[in-house]
Amino acid sequence: MAKQLNIGIAGYKFMGRAHSNAWLKAPLFFDIPARPVLKVACGRHEASLKEFAEKWGWEETETDWKKLVARPDIDIIDIALPQNLHYEMAMAAAKEGKHIFCEKPLAMNLKQAEEMLKVCEDNKVKHYLNHNYRRTPAISYAKQMILDGKIGRIFHWRCAYQQDWIVDPNFPLTWQLKKETAQAGPQWDLNSHAVDLAHYLVGEISSVSCLTANFIKERPLADEATTGSLKAGVAGTDKGEVTVEDAALMMVQFKNGAVGSFEATRFATGRKNGLTFEIYGSKGSLTFNLERMNELEYYSLQDEEGTQGFRTIQTTKAVHPYAGHWWPAGHIIGYEHSFVHAVADFITAIEENKTIEPNFYDGVKITEVLDAGLRSAEEKKQIIL
Repeated sequence: MAKQLNIGIAGYKFMGRAHSNAWLKAPLFFDIPARPVLKVACGRHEASLKEFAEKWGWEETETDWKKLVARPDIDIIDIALPQNLHYEMAMAAAKEGKHIFCEKPLAMNLKQAEEMLKVCEDNKVKHYLNHNYRRTPAISYAKQMILDGKIGRIFHWRCAYQQDWIVDPNFPLTWQLKKETAQAGPQWDLNSHAVDLAHYLVGEISSVSCLTANFIKERPLADEATTGSLKAGVAGTDKGEVTVEDAALMMVQFKNGAVGSFEATRFATGRKNGLTFEIYGSKGSLTFNLERMNELEYYSLQDEEGTQGFRTIQTTKAVHPYAGHWWPAGHIIGYEHSFVHAVADFITAIEENKTIEPNFYDGVKITEVLDAGLRSAEEKKQIIL
């Protein structure tokens, strides 16, 4: 593996850590055609940025993202930033001919998403949108089972993404709770993952009906210097308005005739990162729970009547996608491994000149659904896509 690809990352908190770990681990566990080099880490606060770079092995630091993007020695721009900062950086990176590894959700609105896709296609750069849950072995295997006809024609999709990190009314007003920096609440943040999985496993969505709710309308202002990993300190005694929804519920129709539901909330007390889905078909069913991410539940009508029931498939064997690169069967993997899988696939796509999914095209389709949901809630009507 003589070839190297130099990485420039923007963002060094929650996602910056997850991405850095992935760039480091991918060539150790996967036989990929080029080695990613942690070249430059970029962020606003020089002291904490340097600490991050030293810890994770980034060779250099930069506080001006425009200088990072313009560097001729950078091959890949990794955008590990909040979504309000994706558009301008991705547009500039694509124009500089850089391949782009971008966190979700893709953009703040559909217009931005479409422009980001176009500039990547015009400049013939690889573009990846990091809906990493596709690359958990259980979900990848569920896709394989669906393609193999194991559950037949799909009738129902039921999905819930539930967290509880803002149940406390004294939790501060972080960037995720302001429309100008987040666009929306769990509809944008959590349902972007859920819609991506629905598109991946079931198909494209043709109509959306949605309602949203806001439970706490004001919060203490946040100390932005302490914000990270879904936590932050409070800055003083002043309060600010919460300008995004706290929960979103969608009902959808799929182009293939299936129907579905989505629940996204940050007020599900006791649920830390509870992403679950259920798929019901003419021959069987599949269910998944991210908090038990190595397991897939499968029901088959092909079983004898007396033995029918949901069985647990532990997706840790070499026959399961990605699992064979890690440990012996039964030795489970975790959240961070899905990022490693994404990096391995991304590097391979670059070197073999292949498309990787999900990409910015998928991001456009996801954004269409999320935006339709917000409009449906506001206008109190079904939106046809």
